[in-house]
Amino acid sequence: MNNNINTESDSGKKVLGIEFGSTRIKAVLIDENYNPVASGAYDWENKLDRGYWTYSLDDVWAGLQTAYKNLALNYESTRGEKLTTIDSIGFSGMMHGYLPFDKEGNLLTPFRTWRNTTTEEAAQQLTKLFSFNVPQRWSIAHLHQALLDEEEHVRHIDFMTTLAGYVHWKLTGEKVLGIGEAAGMFPIDSNLKHYDQKMINLFEKETEDMNKEWSLLDILPDVLLAGEAAGSLTEKGAKLLDPLGNLKPGSVLCPPEGDAGTGMVATNAVAERTGNVSAGTSVFSMIVLEKALSDYYTEIDMVTTPTGKPTAMVHCNNFTTDINAWAKLFKELIEALGMDVSSDKLFTTLFNKAMDADDDGGNLMSCNYYSGEPITGFEEGRPLFIQMPDSTLSLANFMRTHIYSALATLKLGMDILTVKEDVTVDQLLGHGGFFKTEKVGQQMMADALTIPVSVMESAGEGGPWGMALLASYMINKEENQLLEEFLSNHVFSKQEAQTVEPTGKGKENFKTFLSRYSDMLEVEKTAITYLKN
Repeated sequence: MNNNINTESDSGKKVLGIEFGSTRIKAVLIDENYNPVASGAYDWENKLDRGYWTYSLDDVWAGLQTAYKNLALNYESTRGEKLTTIDSIGFSGMMHGYLPFDKEGNLLTPFRTWRNTTTEEAAQQLTKLFSFNVPQRWSIAHLHQALLDEEEHVRHIDFMTTLAGYVHWKLTGEKVLGIGEAAGMFPIDSNLKHYDQKMINLFEKETEDMNKEWSLLDILPDVLLAGEAAGSLTEKGAKLLDPLGNLKPGSVLCPPEGDAGTGMVATNAVAERTGNVSAGTSVFSMIVLEKALSDYYTEIDMVTTPTGKPTAMVHCNNFTTDINAWAKLFKELIEALGMDVSSDKLFTTLFNKAMDADDDGGNLMSCNYYSGEPITGFEEGRPLFIQMPDSTLSLANFMRTHIYSALATLKLGMDILTVKEDVTVDQLLGHGGFFKTEKVGQQMMADALTIPVSVMESAGEGGPWGMALLASYMINKEENQLLEEFLSNHVFSKQEAQTVEPTGKGKENFKTFLSRYSDMLEVEKTAITYLKN
């Protein structure tokens, strides 16, 4: 895998992956060797509209067209020819949310994104009804909350989908979703590879007297697996994607997926007993299970791989925001002294310094909660830094404490899987800014989770590349070839992962910290009670 754009002549297949992220729409075109040959992007932001975080559909299309236009220009500048044909295409996006449409295809309410926390009542009711954790951001929680609130638009719903599913529908005419994305609309039966029929029946009975004129299965997208064809680019769709008219219709599309699924593919973490962890402003781990969990947990989201394997997701709202804030303060001090330092060098220096900390971290403590944290039951956050009268306040201890603090809540969630449920994880594949400083973040995460942590050279390619790989799998797989075989044998076969193992001392140091961290959460509760915004 080559992280740089490949500018050599390519007469082979061209595959396009486009991902709608929270702050950027990014398009990546890859060749038959899975190397990027062109890319384009468009930055966007959600906005608060009548109490809901949303993006307008006009922004969806303006962003998609701009990202594609930039990719096409990039391709033309490096290849000396216009981009007119693409063999296969795949779309992915920020998962879940709520996009309901009427029979004429009109959006009935502004797009309600994953960021909204307006569905607590519905999520709790459905979790109890299904005996299955239903997070607030899932589509079914949004739909049920609209029913509970007796919103007028509900009875007019003819179809509901996610952002990736919406774009796919408009470009192909097909109302489908990949199974990993569908798992965030409604719980999936991983044996049947479809929506859980028992839970469908429970929902229908629970809502039979409510203001609706539809059955749930009639308004949900059809479920497809990775490798299955999901329609082709229509003439109208080609013009929507490329208003300049250079792109020809006919490209085959793979099932649209969510950003969690593309992260799994981009890190080659789709086989049982593997997992990946995306670590940046927030952090989430995804573990592919050998069997279903014995019980449900409100701290664990159950989703699937793009091929339908049950996958446990531990999601933490807070990760490096507090570290970033302190780094910004240090940078301000350095600049006030008349010196200059790049952000990369600053972070590298601070992270490496953490490796020199005392075993007890100087008896310092911090809480990295800028916002609520469901795993520990917090609806708000107050970032804290605490030292005792006999603490050793050094830069090394300070940084070790903040990194450990960032890892603590993830550890508490992962313990539900590895301790309570005895889930085996052979290794975690890491990606995200936390791993940018070589081995430091890896080592501390391995020590905290007591699991080997690996980073591949392609970790920075991200979701759109993962989506392109799914589109490539659809047209390039051998007969009966599993997705994990395709990825391991073709895409990642020449890559070497840098793996770090947990150390005895590191595990003991973090265990001691976590005990003190759990006690500190009582201080955090008090801070939230008495320190108001």
